Amino acid sequence: MQAIAEARDTRRATGLRRKVAAYVALTKPRVIELLLVVTAPTMILAQGGLPDLWLLVATLIGGAMSAGSAGAFNCYIDRDIDRVMKRTKGRPLVTGELTDREALVFAYALGVASIAWLWVFTNWLAALLSLAAILLYVVFYSLILKRRTAQNIVWGGVAGCMPVLIGWAAVTESLSWTPFILFLIIFLWTPPHYWPLSMKYKADYAAAGVPMLAVVRGRAQVGLQVILYAWATVACSLLLIPVAGMGLVYSAVALVTGGWFLYESHRLYNLAIRHEQVSPMRVFHGSIAYLSLLFLAIGIDPLLPF
Repeated sequence: MQAIAEARDTRRATGLRRKVAAYVALTKPRVIELLLVVTAPTMILAQGGLPDLWLLVATLIGGAMSAGSAGAFNCYIDRDIDRVMKRTKGRPLVTGELTDREALVFAYALGVASIAWLWVFTNWLAALLSLAAILLYVVFYSLILKRRTAQNIVWGGVAGCMPVLIGWAAVTESLSWTPFILFLIIFLWTPPHYWPLSMKYKADYAAAGVPMLAVVRGRAQVGLQVILYAWATVACSLLLIPVAGMGLVYSAVALVTGGWFLYESHRLYNLAIRHEQVSPMRVFHGSIAYLSLLFLAIGIDPLLPF
């Protein structure tokens, strides 16, 4: 009897762990990580030094909950195409680890909690910006744009730019030109970051009926668009120097990493027009490294005396 009870307890514990892991997967943790990477440096820049530790932690927690809610809503809305695409067949609503109702209730609860959290522990402006971010991602991108236009990731990427506004507002309870330039950097960076991924999974998106640029245009056209947006991203990153009074560290990092990002973008295009084998994921992963290093420099620069 004791062995049976122990086996039952083990099964319950395993089931609970799997359930928790499924809820975590529903929030798209990798997306949350990237969003938090840009939030903390923005808060340091807004403060002109290290902000209050509790304010920093509270903003990151609220931002993570907000992004997690948006991700959960997206998984619920896209559950039909996730079943078709190989890249997303492991998501909880496809595997059956969670029911549709569980996912929807979780998404709503996490979204409400994120807004309430930010309102109580930061300020009203950060909370309202968090609400706007969720609505932009869920309604504007997931429901309206994603299945209708090849420009889906361009305008749908607005939601991914909101963390810098939230972080700035949490510190200053206001907005100025600097956070909008940070917003624009991420906005312009999103297409050359995501379009290479769509090249890699072109067949998946085509099977799901999602008109990503790589599905409706050839590789050369996608490569050209990646170059144009990469140049715009780097130019915008340099605009931050005079507007925000950035120092030598940021200036050097923006120039070096920006040059590297442009090189990789041009390399992708050149291979595409020569009809050679391309490595789109090299640009995809490189774009993440570029943005991470750029915002690391944004966070370090205000802490230095020069």
